[in-house]
Amino acid sequence: MSETNVKHADVIVVGGGIIGCSAAFQMAKRGMKVIVLDSGGMGGEASGAAAGMLAAQAEMQQGGPLYAWALESRGMFPALAQELKNLSGVDIELMREGLLIPVLTEEGKDELQTAAQWQRLSGEEAEWLDSEALQAREPELSAWMLGALSIPGDGQVSAPQLVKGYKLAAEAYGAAFREYENIHEIWTERGKVRGVRTARKTYFAHQVVVTAGCWTGNVLKETGLVLPMIPVKGECISVIADKPLLRSTLFSHCCYLVPKRGNRILIGATSTEGTYDKRLTTQGVLTLLERASAILPGIVHTEFERGWTGLRPQTPDGLPYIGLHPDVQGLIIAAGHYRNGVLLSPITGQWIADLVEGKGAWELGIEALSISRIGLAAQALEQSGN
Repeated sequence: MSETNVKHADVIVVGGGIIGCSAAFQMAKRGMKVIVLDSGGMGGEASGAAAGMLAAQAEMQQGGPLYAWALESRGMFPALAQELKNLSGVDIELMREGLLIPVLTEEGKDELQTAAQWQRLSGEEAEWLDSEALQAREPELSAWMLGALSIPGDGQVSAPQLVKGYKLAAEAYGAAFREYENIHEIWTERGKVRGVRTARKTYFAHQVVVTAGCWTGNVLKETGLVLPMIPVKGECISVIADKPLLRSTLFSHCCYLVPKRGNRILIGATSTEGTYDKRLTTQGVLTLLERASAILPGIVHTEFERGWTGLRPQTPDGLPYIGLHPDVQGLIIAAGHYRNGVLLSPITGQWIADLVEGKGAWELGIEALSISRIGLAAQALEQSGN
């Protein structure tokens, strides 16, 4: 599509983060005319700030509603990485070196050994490493570690590269992306979507997908829908080592360390609920360095590269909202992925494309994510005091 002339589309996506770009890729791949609108740059919020972990098992050690979907989505990445490389030339830097959950206390050791047993019973690989085996695997780790749960199936990608790959691949199929478009409203008439009005233009489409992360509620407010969801600020930093310090991603209760190319290590993340303040704090940086160096002492000898923040959209029950607006025909919502946006982006993009094509949530098996649960979610949010 022409960047300057096209204002009509089959589908408009509001929000150019990792979920919106994945959805645009899947829909354009199926032959739909797609326009993606974002008030900033594509992937400029939580998606660009993410560490890129594919922690399906580490995040959900005891299962739960998202567990099967997370495993399925994780399994899509090898083929997706090749597909995006072929279409866009972008390497999403998929690394499959596994993930370690280290532990310092006997109580934590017992919990992880129980988790390892559950993971194996569910059919996934998980192995308990004692302190000796852990030191052999990762010799730079603190000698105080009692062991770690090893999850070979989890991995990581570069989140910014993944957003870029989705975007360029979608463009290869004809999608158009419009950055720095301030959204004024979702345009509806008689309970049906007609398009999107921005500060500069009106875009026409009979289907609109809202994937605006923490700002989804603001976009939807004129439609009469209130989404219980809060921003959770996370601060992250990156350092550069003179030599490789880690092979595997470390996912502990206090922080995570994600080794990247060029001996870079991403360290995250603090967690502050209910704020849109994106300033990086000295306290946050010091906290991350203190926690990381307790696990990996060599961190203190690395070069500090940079720090940044992101706002993660969290729902009261921990499940994203994915489904149809209850009162506006043609309006679809996908938001609230919290810390799992990167991991769930492949499967969410497919679900959105399926919903646009008219498939029901029951056909996709995602009724638990539907917008109809908002009443219960609102009660949970009120009880939590947020």
